Amino acid sequence: MSQAQFSTQLLHWFDQHGRKELPWQQNKTPYRVWVAEIMLQQTQVSAVIPYYQRFMQRFGSIQSLAAAGQDEVLHHWSGLGYYARGRNLHKAAQQICEQYSGQFPDHIDAVQALPGIGKSTAGAILACAMGQRHAILDGNVKRVLSRYHTISGYPGQKAIENQLWELAEQHTPTTRIGDYTQAIMDLGATLCTRSKPRCMECPLQETCKALATNQVSTLPTPKPKQKSRRQESEWMLLLLDEHHACAMLKRPAAGIWGGLWCPLQFANYSALQDWCHTQGINPERLQELGAPIDHSFSHYDLCITPLYLSLSKIDKQRLSKTNEVLGNATWTKQNSKNIGLPAPVKQILTRLHD
Repeated sequence: MSQAQFSTQLLHWFDQHGRKELPWQQNKTPYRVWVAEIMLQQTQVSAVIPYYQRFMQRFGSIQSLAAAGQDEVLHHWSGLGYYARGRNLHKAAQQICEQYSGQFPDHIDAVQALPGIGKSTAGAILACAMGQRHAILDGNVKRVLSRYHTISGYPGQKAIENQLWELAEQHTPTTRIGDYTQAIMDLGATLCTRSKPRCMECPLQETCKALATNQVSTLPTPKPKQKSRRQESEWMLLLLDEHHACAMLKRPAAGIWGGLWCPLQFANYSALQDWCHTQGINPERLQELGAPIDHSFSHYDLCITPLYLSLSKIDKQRLSKTNEVLGNATWTKQNSKNIGLPAPVKQILTRLHD
């Protein structure tokens, strides 16, 4: 199949079966497409849709996003994970307002220079929103091209990735750019899936080399196996005031849960006991808050043991004055303030108020 036939077949399939009713495909603007593309990084469409709708309802323009505080932005991002995406989206909106008068830039280099936007995401935004001819290479496209051309080798390796970029560029047509871009992403997301691909429904089945040589199940080449996942644990202490509000501390911008708010955290129970002693608190006052919570990150698993401690009004005043950390805390009930909370913290707070 020629390069032109590849895109023609794909577009014909898209016209009949492609996804055309997604929220970001309606009233299409660079801003709406950009927000969707960032949310869709490492997150499935079905999971993104409700978050996207709520986010756009609150931040309907680049200007409104740029003017918001980071806490409120992360509050609306809570639950999507990979919070650096939300922080970068906010920073980029501010940069666009400062450098481009609030208008999303229309040049690929300028788009790539924005925080959190790589080559493929920049290409997808400009292709889908502005019809510019740019190839894309997200995970779905890598899978389609690896199978179609039987490209062996882990796609995360630079040499393999460069080879796939060349193929992506060759297959990108000169017309209907936005439809083609959506079509190849849809193909990977709905038919050419990682497991249980529906090859007999694929518009490219007759010329797919992986299907012809029985290599569909082995391509793309998986990432080399790493050692067993790291297992970590921590204790969270929920200090509750007389109104049942919990002391929350803002985490550093960099690292896990960057910029989000959490209760006091301790590496082990001994450290938690030591902290209580230094604050004049009897550790025997600590109470369990249900079973430990298991939470998975990309590279390790975390087991969180939640405990709570009810403070009197005098206790709270004393700690807020004598403890520098708690002096900067915010006291909140579940979802009572527009602050960003990690998913397991939301789960813990729900236990408090059930």
